[in-house]
Amino acid sequence: MNTGNLSSPSWSTSSFGHGSDTSAGELATLGAHLDLCRRASGKLFLLQCHAESMKGFMSSRIVTTLVLFVLVIGLASVIL
Repeated sequence: MNTGNLSSPSWSTSSFGHGSDTSAGELATLGAHLDLCRRASGKLFLLQCHAESMKGFMSSRIVTTLVLFVLVIGLASVIL
């Protein structure tokens, strides 16, 4: 019976006879990724995260949200 590991990794860590330093293309790709991450951590990103969490909260409670929205609009129209 063959009980070998069937899910072995398909990648290699060999440098194929060349130096194991990073290439210019790899460094450029890494730099672009880090720039994207840096831009994504601003205030607008934080606002987007909060809006996304509110969207998830509201969509799971759509009927309750609609009732509360109608009540707020009704109270605002009575007060004003």
